[in-house]
Amino acid sequence: MRVLITGAAGFLGSHLCDRFLAEGHSVIGMDNLLTGKVDNIVHLAGRDDFQFVKHDVTNYIYIDGPVDAVLHFASPASPIDYLTYPIQTLKVGSLGTHNALGVAKAKGARFLIASTSEIYGDPLVHPQVETYVGNVDTIGPRGVYDEAKRFAEAITMAYHRAHGVDTRIVRIFNTYGPRMRLDDGRVVPNFIGQALRGEPLTIYGDGLQTRSFCFVSDLIEGIYRLLMSDYNDPVNIGNPNEMNMRELATLVSEMTQNPGGLVYQEDSRIKGDPQTRQPDITRARTILGWEPTVKLEDGLQRTIDYFRSHV
Repeated sequence: MRVLITGAAGFLGSHLCDRFLAEGHSVIGMDNLLTGKVDNIVHLAGRDDFQFVKHDVTNYIYIDGPVDAVLHFASPASPIDYLTYPIQTLKVGSLGTHNALGVAKAKGARFLIASTSEIYGDPLVHPQVETYVGNVDTIGPRGVYDEAKRFAEAITMAYHRAHGVDTRIVRIFNTYGPRMRLDDGRVVPNFIGQALRGEPLTIYGDGLQTRSFCFVSDLIEGIYRLLMSDYNDPVNIGNPNEMNMRELATLVSEMTQNPGGLVYQEDSRIKGDPQTRQPDITRARTILGWEPTVKLEDGLQRTIDYFRSHV
């Protein structure tokens, strides 16, 4: 296949490029480098089967020649990023998704949108199943990301129903691994960065808020299987093993032999930050035959090793 991946220089986009190239496909990687990094794809430079296009997908997208699949992963994805770039986040979820869908429609290509567990908001249903419609705050500071993704899902299904575009929706839960940015504000790079600097790991509030962490290779496998399936409704991809932030901080400290320990601070998380997060992956197991295989300790060790050269 010839595949267009937007957000190709980002954390997930760059791993997707690697996976599709490894499977023998050719890849057009597109990114405006707002939050992506060239370092994430520099190892692909010079390959005949990879082309990088620096472009803002909120503007019209032109691709010469055939395209078999479009994977739309362009978007700020961490709270620090989408609070810094709120307008850009809304535009890439709306105008960017519209333009990417336009490419898929024009080329007769399959389309996959990177949605998120954030569309569930601060959930009142636990674990979160795809039929749950969420508990969201449209005007809160996190709304720029949540609503961008909710709109992206809506327009994706509209193109599927009105234009017959063959669409996929992946709802991505917390993912970690090499190529994350140390400064992106998410908990895994925050904890690892502090630990490798010998600093106390900062826990906000009581540290009992939960997340479920999926290693990046597992996530990419799930996304690849979803694209190759014939399923059009949303599918959660994530690790259902839930843990609280106190447990995660203790584990990272032990693995890095960090003498700094833990420090508790007043809860300064962004308003609307979910207290719990755990995917129900029944659909992924049933439809895709997928479930995560990388143990948290193994994934964290690989991530720690990556960050040692970046601290």
